[in-house]
Amino acid sequence: MRKFIDQFSRFFIGILFIFSGLIKLNDPIGTEIKMEEYFEVFADDFGSFFLFFKPYALEIGFALIVLEVVLGIAVLIFYKMNITTKVLLGLIVFFTFLTFYSAFFNKVTDCGCFGDAIKLTPWQSFTKDVVLVVFILHLFWYRKTYQPVLYTKEGNIVILISTIVCTGLGIYAIRHLPFIDFRAYRIGNNIPQQMQPQEQPVFEYVFQRKDNGEEVHSEKYLGDTLVYKYVSVRQTNEDKTKAKITDYSVSTVEGEDITQSTFQGEKLLFIIYDASKASVNNIDKIRQLVKDLDGKVEMMVLTASSAEQFEAFRHEHQLAVPYYFVDATVLKTIIRSNPGITVWKDGTVKGMWHHNDTPEASEVLERLKD
Repeated sequence: MRKFIDQFSRFFIGILFIFSGLIKLNDPIGTEIKMEEYFEVFADDFGSFFLFFKPYALEIGFALIVLEVVLGIAVLIFYKMNITTKVLLGLIVFFTFLTFYSAFFNKVTDCGCFGDAIKLTPWQSFTKDVVLVVFILHLFWYRKTYQPVLYTKEGNIVILISTIVCTGLGIYAIRHLPFIDFRAYRIGNNIPQQMQPQEQPVFEYVFQRKDNGEEVHSEKYLGDTLVYKYVSVRQTNEDKTKAKITDYSVSTVEGEDITQSTFQGEKLLFIIYDASKASVNNIDKIRQLVKDLDGKVEMMVLTASSAEQFEAFRHEHQLAVPYYFVDATVLKTIIRSNPGITVWKDGTVKGMWHHNDTPEASEVLERLKD
């Protein structure tokens, strides 16, 4: 029995940690956003010193992601289990605290355990971590009895290569865009459709027959009170009655809502969520793109910066594009680049580029032909 539990724990923990880490490695900026959210919450609840870590959210999150993947690989090959299980235990205790805190106090409603690929409620995340603790404790308890799958030299090489590859993949994703886009704003999605629920609510009513006490389930309310006694009701498709996008809203400097106009015709959107942190390494390419598409495609800048701040940025870099205001979190969700570029046709996302991959005007026009 113990041998079976050993192997199950090994593969369950190893594969889950690798899977979870790779999902987040696909989108390190998403983890950065989540870490910033935690630091802000902790600063309010425990002390403002947590804000010291906020500027380093990307680096901290990135290190945790790589560590998660490497630990998963280490468990699979029983690599130095004495140290591996200690680090695993420390990490899972930390994660369990975060998910419990999120669930109990309703502070961070999505822990980001599996990025945007798999959404878990805070209590689901906490339950998942509790299960992991059980199997990690088993590995920790018997850590000195496990024999490495590889010799020390080969094991060191595997861990070193894994660390290098994960670091390289993560840096590439940061400097470009996620390899696989799980967000609602991904290429091919129609944004107005994403703002509507998939289904209307469906309810299941539970009644009890008064003559024999039999429990009856029905999608309709049974109004015959002489025969049935009402017990309870629950919604059976709650996950499909919530729109995937609920907070996209665009306004002018004067406060006029122009959200619907962004879904009309062809729009080239430049996303600059924070002008003070926007990279200007490729601003000349963006400026050239604006010049080449002038009169061919309607262009807009969406920003969360103040009007004064963005006016200064626009004049400094000669970015002759009208700008509008959108919530910063929404802009970070639309694209993981500051600045970023996306082209929409009648509300459907046709293309998306990191500023490091600023397209030529011909490529933008080609995307709009589809």
